Amino acid sequence: MPHVVTLNAGSSSIKFALFKLNGHEPEALALGLAEHLGAERHIRVKDGAGVVLFEQRWTARGEDFHKDALDHVLAWRKTAFPAAQVVAAGHRVVHGGLRYETPTLITPEVLAYLETLTPLAPLHEPHNLAGIRAAQAAWPHVQQVACFDTSFHRAHPWVNDTFALPRGYFDEGVRRYGFHGLSYEYVTGKLRELAPHHAQGRVIVAHLGNGASMCAIRDGVSVASSMGFTALDGLPMGTRCGQLDPGVVLYMLQTKGMTPAQITDVLYKESGLKGLSGLSADMRTLEEAGTPEARQAIEYFVFRIRREAGGLAAVLKGLDAFVFCGGIGENAWHVRERVLEGMEWIGIELDREANRANAPVISSPRSRVKLFIIPTNEEAMIARHTLDVISPKT
Repeated sequence: MPHVVTLNAGSSSIKFALFKLNGHEPEALALGLAEHLGAERHIRVKDGAGVVLFEQRWTARGEDFHKDALDHVLAWRKTAFPAAQVVAAGHRVVHGGLRYETPTLITPEVLAYLETLTPLAPLHEPHNLAGIRAAQAAWPHVQQVACFDTSFHRAHPWVNDTFALPRGYFDEGVRRYGFHGLSYEYVTGKLRELAPHHAQGRVIVAHLGNGASMCAIRDGVSVASSMGFTALDGLPMGTRCGQLDPGVVLYMLQTKGMTPAQITDVLYKESGLKGLSGLSADMRTLEEAGTPEARQAIEYFVFRIRREAGGLAAVLKGLDAFVFCGGIGENAWHVRERVLEGMEWIGIELDREANRANAPVISSPRSRVKLFIIPTNEEAMIARHTLDVISPKT
């Protein structure tokens, strides 16, 4: 029976999955996560029901994390499912640029173009492409499909995509692309199943995790996103700064004498929750620490979410539903509670008990705006797109 592998290689982790093709709907056989915590590296694999199939820890010996982890992932797959007939590998690729609006088969020409987009997503694009190359080496005769995080946002109105720069910049591709599109696409589909009436309305989805963004969606279509030209803009993240006055970058260049590489390192790797707290990029660690700096980092994170929510609601001209997803959005009830506190003016009333229980619906019966927690599943979305590309519906 044919199988599809998905690889979602991020900045500090690799999500992977093995799907069996059951008709036209992929069935998850195994879903895994490889990550590194300091010098220790860790893989855990679960079946479709959430039962742990395999777990391994090892100590790094200086190898590149992504190559090392991918070698372990591919070795595990060969041992656990030796008879799996892998017919395609689907890859999350953060940036598709102007050229790719839909999932596409990967050719040398496609790969060469994606390489040129690395400066727009330096934390992700190189790792996405490393995953592609590892899969090509493991399965040289298997079709490889790229699925883009930018695709979901390509229907934005011009006014939501442009910057107030000379128009030539927009024409050459300097515009707001938006990211986390595979997550938003999956969550929008699940909302359509759970609450079709609300899915047809005005929805804000907050994808909150180590990477964080928000999206305004009307009738299932993205109309605005908090992220822009790169995955730096908008909300503060684990190590990324979020919204920043460009004058700060000029100050770093002209007054501090920093190089572009040094500035890139600060904005992408030393800022966000990590930079504000001086402690960690992990929300769980900050909540447990309780230091003044950790509390301030959380306060700023919450403040920016609330500010972005108001702006996106204005773009939508009202609000019918608000959805949380991502590691923080799905699990940090304290963050959700603080985000939604005092939002009755826009029709939001939280059910605190449901929220603390991480229930699927966390709005009170009196709330005009319906509040949801919908676990995202980018891997399932990648598998569906991959199957559509290799076996298009007729």
